[in-house]
Amino acid sequence: LFGFYRLTSSFPSLCTEGYFILVLDYAGLLFVPVYGCILCGYSVRQSLLAWTGVIIKIPFSHVLPPVPDSFHNRTTDITPSYRSGRRHVLSPRDERTLVRKVQINPRTTAKDLVSSSIFTGTKISISTVKQVLYRHNLKGRPARKKPLLQNHHKKARLWFATAHGDKDCTFWRNILWSDETKIELFGHNDHRYVWRKKGEACKSKNTIPNVKHGGGSIMLWGCFAAGGTGALHKIGGIMRQENYVDILKQHLKTSVGKLTLGCKWVFQIDSDPKHTSKVVAKWLKDNKVKVLEWPSQSPDLNLIEHLLAELEKRVRARRPTNLTQLHQVCQEEWAKIHPTYCGKLVEGYPKRLTQVKHFKGNATKY
Repeated sequence: LFGFYRLTSSFPSLCTEGYFILVLDYAGLLFVPVYGCILCGYSVRQSLLAWTGVIIKIPFSHVLPPVPDSFHNRTTDITPSYRSGRRHVLSPRDERTLVRKVQINPRTTAKDLVSSSIFTGTKISISTVKQVLYRHNLKGRPARKKPLLQNHHKKARLWFATAHGDKDCTFWRNILWSDETKIELFGHNDHRYVWRKKGEACKSKNTIPNVKHGGGSIMLWGCFAAGGTGALHKIGGIMRQENYVDILKQHLKTSVGKLTLGCKWVFQIDSDPKHTSKVVAKWLKDNKVKVLEWPSQSPDLNLIEHLLAELEKRVRARRPTNLTQLHQVCQEEWAKIHPTYCGKLVEGYPKRLTQVKHFKGNATKY
């Protein structure tokens, strides 16, 4: 009888640690240490059985199976063995060429890649191209629409982010953000989905009424700060620089008082020609309004763009039926926007500046 054991604290007088072979001989139980007795080509258990056979005078062949041929025929060659299944149509080099072509021009379609001349003599399908791109974590997604940024636009954006990047949230809480927006009565419904059965595409409940020019629209000017929303003014007709001055005369100081901005408040306006005209600049200077210098082509840096998008979303849920009702709903939903929502927008503004610096003046995710 023989076996394999690991001694623990139950046998403190025999050994502190290590593996032993238990052998039952005529002299009694024997604990034999097995340090360094592993045989090449066999597992630990098989090696211990072999050494046990040596102790009790039993040949290796009686306690062990034959040494596997794979051990004797082992080599240093790392070439993968034969595998079952169909081989890939494209070689690894072809896949790298395909991925590089897509990275150079992300707007290339899978159909264009199939018909291109990069795979001369190899017939591939669109699904093959997609599978290769999927394996390299490249998936088709809708491209985001961003303003066209020239080099001078990027430099101005990078300067703005660098100049104001070290300012804390206290500075941004004293900013009065402003901008204009156009809200259509029916809005854009290009990407609406419906649940329907086959053959029911033309039913009235499964179609979207198409109205020219969105069924009419209204132009609004609004402002807000960290403390909440300010005035929301409806612009009649085409807004000119004189109309913009009238809006500022009517709503600027009123909104500042409503939002309890401090004496160090700063007015934010974008680089629209109506906003930067001499007439507007003179009025702002005469009324001692400090204006935040703003880089052009930067709607992602203007917080009110996010707030106006939220307003349009809420108005769309109300479904107004005419322009008068549309204006009324806009005023109601603008007043319902909670100051906490505005405060969170302002608190996260430093992250936008950090992303502008990270992308070196290019467009951000906002």
